[in-house]
Amino acid sequence: MWHETIQIEGPYNFDRVLDRLSMDPLNQLDRSERSLKLPLLADDKPFVIIIKATGSVEEPSFELAGTDDAHKISIIERTAEIFRWNVPLKDIYDHFQQTDLNEIFQQHLGTPIVLDFDPFGCLLKCIIHQQLNLSFAHTLTERFVKTFGYEIDGVWFYPQSETVAALTVEQLRELQFSGRKAEYVIGIAQAVANGELDIDALKNESEEVIFNKLIKLKGICLWTVQNFMMFGLGRPNLFPTADIGLQNALKKLYQLEAKPTLAEMESYVEGWNPYLSYASLYLWRSIE
Repeated sequence: MWHETIQIEGPYNFDRVLDRLSMDPLNQLDRSERSLKLPLLADDKPFVIIIKATGSVEEPSFELAGTDDAHKISIIERTAEIFRWNVPLKDIYDHFQQTDLNEIFQQHLGTPIVLDFDPFGCLLKCIIHQQLNLSFAHTLTERFVKTFGYEIDGVWFYPQSETVAALTVEQLRELQFSGRKAEYVIGIAQAVANGELDIDALKNESEEVIFNKLIKLKGICLWTVQNFMMFGLGRPNLFPTADIGLQNALKKLYQLEAKPTLAEMESYVEGWNPYLSYASLYLWRSIE
C-alpha cells in the first residue's frame, strides 16, 4: 500500500464534491470521513484509490492511498485530472466577481468541475440520462453497471466497450431501457470496440473535431457532445443553451416571466468567457 499527500491552491470545497457525488448510488463515499473510493483506469488497468480530504476550503489537502506502486505516478496524475486539482479556482472566482453571477459564485465558493471517472462510461451515461428525470437516470445507470460492469473491493466499474458491444437490445430492455436508447448504447460501444471512435484520443482534439466525430453516431446530439466535453474531458468553456436546467436557472437569476430565448442566453454569457463551463455548473447549483 502506498500513500501520497497532495496539497493544492484554494479555494476548493471537497465536501461539496462529495455532496454531488453522493447523488449517484454507484459512488462509494463517506461524507463524515470526507473520503471516497475512486474506481480508476490507469494505463488501461483498473484500480481502487482511496481519497481522504485532510485540509480546509482555503488550504485544501488530500491523502491518497493505493496498492500498486508500479502505476502510482499515472494514478496520481489521473486522479488530479478528474478532480481538477491543477485548475486554480481562485482565477475563475475572481473572473466572475464583476459579473451577474457574482453572488452565485460566492455562495458556492470552491466548487470544482469534477470529471466522470471513466470517459467511456461518461459517454454512455450521457445517453442513458437523456430525457429522464435525475432519480430514474441514476437508477437505470446503476442497473446497467451492476448487471454488465465489474466490482473490485466493493467499488463498481463501468463495463468495457467490448462487453457492451456484444449485448442485445433485449438484454437492455429487461433493465427498462427504451428500445431506441438500447440501440444507441450498443452502437456507441461497437464504434469504440471496433476502433471507429478512439475516446482516449479525443482528449487532445479541438472541440470542432470532437463534435464532428461524435455527432455522426446515432443517439448523440449537441447536448450529449457538450456534456461529454464538459464532464468527460473537462473543457472549461461550454454553455449548453438547450439544457432546461440552465434555462430555468437564468429565468430565476434574471426574474424572467418565461424561459430565456436563445438570443437572450447568448447576450447573458458574453462576459462569462472563457469559463462558460463554470458558469453552467454554478447556475445548475443555484437551482438544486
